[in-house]
Amino acid sequence: MIIDVHSHFVDAEYLEELRQVAGLVSVETADGKTLWRKDGYTIAWSRPDMFDLDGRIRTMDALGIDKRVLSLSTPSIYQWKGAQQVAVARRLNDALARQCRAFPDRLIGLATLPLDDVAASLEEIDRCLDELGMRGLAIGSNVDGAALTHPRFEPLWEKLDRRRIPVFEHPMFPADTSNLQEFELPLRVGLIYETTLVATRLIYSGVFERYPNFPYILAHTGGALLMILERLDNGFRLFPDCREHITRLPSEYAKRLYYDTTAFDRNALELAVKTVGASQLMFGTDDPFIGADAKHVDALGLPPDQARMIFGDTAERMFVKARS
Repeated sequence: MIIDVHSHFVDAEYLEELRQVAGLVSVETADGKTLWRKDGYTIAWSRPDMFDLDGRIRTMDALGIDKRVLSLSTPSIYQWKGAQQVAVARRLNDALARQCRAFPDRLIGLATLPLDDVAASLEEIDRCLDELGMRGLAIGSNVDGAALTHPRFEPLWEKLDRRRIPVFEHPMFPADTSNLQEFELPLRVGLIYETTLVATRLIYSGVFERYPNFPYILAHTGGALLMILERLDNGFRLFPDCREHITRLPSEYAKRLYYDTTAFDRNALELAVKTVGASQLMFGTDDPFIGADAKHVDALGLPPDQARMIFGDTAERMFVKARS
């Protein structure tokens, strides 16, 4: 079985509401994309085929992908505030649940939380998992600039740990993009920075030590995290601040996290296999924005048992069997 854990739910109403609330300008490209832009870079983009659910299922068939795990992409819903954010989260979760019900054997939904209101988020977790049939959550790397290590999020981690809920991290834009406004740097580099930063903060802050029971999946093969683990370990050895909340080397926590394969690059994926093992990697395509096939994993030439782990065994255990 092949399960794609990094695939996105695309909603036209959400994009129009985002355009209004964030003050975005639309730009049409020659190849049929609509870019929603602000301050010189793209915040979100779409193509007409992204809204064709039947067409996306046909694409899965053509690529041999059995299931996709769908989540809302950047910039999520953190542009809204207070009760508006709660309402947007509920509407989007309902819409995603309808798509999953239309293709229950093919699509798995991850809930979006209105993290501006932690209490409402805890309620939405129960609603989405227990009533809507969601199989986990998608959480950004920051919440409108707020770090996930802020004390107000502690009840969230406690609940995720108690219910053992899978969490897919997808990076948001950095809080300050004022020096990243050319060459789509917020998308190309900023997101990688954000994934690296949130993982480092959660490790050093002791979230994974206090709450070891929920699976946490890092997008884009962990950004640059796996390349800097020795730097993080040296921080633990050298500086009291880096060991205030944890009792082991950061690399030991990193090896318990999960990583998708959407770095795509063979060298990056080989590093991931060597560093954390095939058991911690899960196949991802970034569909419909990239929509990769299986070649980037096939190229690794892994033993069949390791390839099966990456392509579906781990994801099936996490999202299908554990929730049934």
